Amino acid sequence: MISFIIPAHDEARLIGAALASIEAAAAALSLAHEVIVVDDASSDATGAIAGAMGARVLRVEHRHIAATRNAGARAAQGDRFFFVDADTQVNADVVRAALRALDSGAVGGGCTVQLPGLVAWHQRTALALALPVLRMTRIAPGCFQFCTRAAFEATGGYDEGLFAAEDIVMSRALARLGRFALLRESVLTSSRKLHTFSLREHGRLLWHFMWHGPAMLRSRDRLGLWYEKRRH
Repeated sequence: MISFIIPAHDEARLIGAALASIEAAAAALSLAHEVIVVDDASSDATGAIAGAMGARVLRVEHRHIAATRNAGARAAQGDRFFFVDADTQVNADVVRAALRALDSGAVGGGCTVQLPGLVAWHQRTALALALPVLRMTRIAPGCFQFCTRAAFEATGGYDEGLFAAEDIVMSRALARLGRFALLRESVLTSSRKLHTFSLREHGRLLWHFMWHGPAMLRSRDRLGLWYEKRRH
């Protein structure tokens, strides 16, 4: 069985589409599956929507993405884990490709991404440059990562010492275990960070990272893009 694990904080606006996409893909592929929504300290109807749509809802109070992902994995019953962000829509093609990769011996992997709506030219350029770099460095965007249960347990799970970039560290950990598959197929994920945070705010984040290095990832203090109140 496949376990789709969705970490979510105040995602009432988008989680319905994410869940509908998973169910459509699972139906198209006739998959035995479960969907676990890890509702991390939401103040909106995230949990109620997920429950009404048939997902198993696990309530936690972490406000910590790595810990929330790991909580979902601990509750999962499947032997294959698919971590999907609550603002991301999957499709049958990408799920099928991921399963084929695992069937052929990959320990895990990820895919490329598409962004909906109008995106400024500099944002499109940045994405076009970033995706090949991620592929070369064997890193999968955190909005869609998959692995076997055995591989997940062998890595020790997502690093709970990190408040961001846990997906990068997990990608590298899986790649050290065995073949890490980066699929050509894509998911549709939200571009809201590009629209709701200014170029100046993104630049400030980069500056802090250059000044403080990876140590800044071990605190929420300068990680507003992930931990500020959700902007719309």
